[in-house]
Amino acid sequence: MLNTNDILESIRMISDENLDVRTVTMGISLLDCADPDPAKACEKIYKKITTKAKNLVAVAEKISATYGIPIVNKRISVTPIAMLLGCAEHPDPVDYALTLDRAAKEVGVNFIGGFSALVHKGFSAGDRLLIESIPQALAKTDFVCSSINIGSTKSGINMDAVKLMGEIVRKTAEATADNQCMGAAKLVVFCNAPEDNPFMAGAFHGPGEPDCVIHVGVSGPGAVRAALTKSAKGLSTDGVAELIKRTAFKITRMGQLVGNLVSEELGVPFGIVDLSLAPTPAKGDSVANILEEIGLTVCGSCGTTAALAMLNDAVKKGGVMASNHVGGLSGAFIPVSEDDGMISAASKGFLTLEKLEAMTAVCSVGIDMVVIPGDTPAAVISGLIADEAAIGMVNSKTTAVRVIPAIGKTVGDSLDFGGLLGYAPVMPINTASPQVFIDRGGRIPSPIQALKN
Repeated sequence: MLNTNDILESIRMISDENLDVRTVTMGISLLDCADPDPAKACEKIYKKITTKAKNLVAVAEKISATYGIPIVNKRISVTPIAMLLGCAEHPDPVDYALTLDRAAKEVGVNFIGGFSALVHKGFSAGDRLLIESIPQALAKTDFVCSSINIGSTKSGINMDAVKLMGEIVRKTAEATADNQCMGAAKLVVFCNAPEDNPFMAGAFHGPGEPDCVIHVGVSGPGAVRAALTKSAKGLSTDGVAELIKRTAFKITRMGQLVGNLVSEELGVPFGIVDLSLAPTPAKGDSVANILEEIGLTVCGSCGTTAALAMLNDAVKKGGVMASNHVGGLSGAFIPVSEDDGMISAASKGFLTLEKLEAMTAVCSVGIDMVVIPGDTPAAVISGLIADEAAIGMVNSKTTAVRVIPAIGKTVGDSLDFGGLLGYAPVMPINTASPQVFIDRGGRIPSPIQALKN
């Protein structure tokens, strides 16, 4: 139970330490919008989204004002659009993306996710069509986000999809080269993608979800860092973990409260709290700074992976006690461009791509919001995707790649995305070619630990 001191501390976290609810995301099933006529399908999609989500923003802002809890983003996730394309006659996926974008603007949300395909075992009707349309779709829309699941622990890794996505990431960056290559910042390649993730750009509404549901993503790296600054001096590693756990409990409890309130106001079931520590470019609101507060000189030094593993575990243990339904990604995010401490460490050369890959084995997601040279070959990007997918597959966890080839730029330059997406230096990448491996195609078989039945 929370006592008066806990409540006052939560208020202080909000006012002084960048604590917020990062997103309230409404998941909407579009399965009943499928139609052989693409125009009719798009009409149904627009109508359902604008009907279900018409009060989402107003309700979230009302609750934010009433309780003094910042709710930064209001978002929508929908059924993977590839599932709807499969039953349509000669569909143009870009029309579906434009419909999503128009609906998002109508209801006033920040992003809409679900221009997605699940191809971890192969391509079904509509999947390849959607994937090949991603560069144009993301170039022509403002709020649409795309994600592709290319592997899982149960199925292995679809290497044909891995090859294709390396090419698509490059083409998407090229298609938006005049806008900081923004398209690639809205495209994620997953292994073990969760169906209830509220965070962009990887959110989609899984086929196992209800018709409509509310998910909440909390944040709070600044609150954890402040707690460590105030109370961690002289503590053993066990004591540090306990302190993080207690702080994560309070942060997640706030997310649970907001989720229940939004759910009740809208008459929509509450889904999950994603208790991830999602950083921002704001000074101090940084996962890297937490690791440095634990005792590292700089994020990326030897010891970083161990400290991150402890942080991630403590966040999960504290958060899971605060909510009946924890889901999504839930852990510590390490998006370079969105984390002030990681931007600094990467700019100084302490945080490398290889170190980030090691860190992804023990935290949420993976190589996230990393800017690489614009001339990086597609096969190298595919190799990076395959490496991250292998970490996720073998460790039965979600991993992902969201890299942005900075077209026309090289190491020493940077991209500035603005807002929560921040900015990042162009990081060097090993360009020794894995082309022959990537060209083999087929599937990497699932690991032995997949045989759990």
